[in-house]
Amino acid sequence: MAATALENTLRRDRLIVGAALAALTVVSWLYILWLVKTMDMDMDMAMPAGDGMTTSMQAAAPVGEGMVMGLHPWNLTYFAFMFVMWAVMMVGMMTPSAAPMILIYARVGRAAEEKGRPLAATGFFAGGYLLAWTAFSFIATLGQWALERALLLTPMMASASVLFSGLVLIAAGLFQWTPQKDACLSHCQAPLAFVHAHGGFRREPAGALALGFRHGLYCIGCCWALMALLFVGGVMNVLWIAAIAIFVLAEKLLPPRWPVSRVAGGVLIALGICVLAGGTL
Repeated sequence: MAATALENTLRRDRLIVGAALAALTVVSWLYILWLVKTMDMDMDMAMPAGDGMTTSMQAAAPVGEGMVMGLHPWNLTYFAFMFVMWAVMMVGMMTPSAAPMILIYARVGRAAEEKGRPLAATGFFAGGYLLAWTAFSFIATLGQWALERALLLTPMMASASVLFSGLVLIAAGLFQWTPQKDACLSHCQAPLAFVHAHGGFRREPAGALALGFRHGLYCIGCCWALMALLFVGGVMNVLWIAAIAIFVLAEKLLPPRWPVSRVAGGVLIALGICVLAGGTL
């Protein structure tokens, strides 16, 4: 009876944590979809009028000062807006791939609590993981600002340069073949091995937060080049975002013996060469 009660408790605990992760993912994607729709409406309003005159929104936007969607200059407020956009997008893209590790932590934590040796709450581990991706979002925002200043992005935040697109695709493809990629991916594919290699599960909140943050850093090390592809296909291109998120999830969940990363790397390199040779994406 005691074993059955514990099993039911663990199953319920996994359900609660899984539902929370699913809700976080759904809310993030709803925000992304709302943002895409809003930006599309802004672009429609900013299109030249039928008489060849631009709208007041276009006319009011200063040229050459780093536009967001071609409408707004980069200032502190808009930097914060872009940072939030990146942060929410990373949560929506990466939470599903982190779910197995977070669910394992929750299951072990519940079992430890039943034995009188409770771990820190699962939220601390998950929060550390998402904190790492939030830090990445800050760097990505700086990168977007720099690329827009260099006129390498269109108003829809996609690549405006064939050379830039081709080089990013090739660079991302080459990274898929590197030992660094393999090392980081191995930690993501074997969550329990990662935990044991870094001191085991933690009982104190700060330790659980740090463990989650470290797991997030390995995930960033595995996926940063794939995230750079957003600047090629469009930071606000929903299909492009979804494709990258699905591939990241597949990379982590499929058996390590499957050459998913290598195949994807070869495809990206070939696509980059085609872009450079053909002059278009």
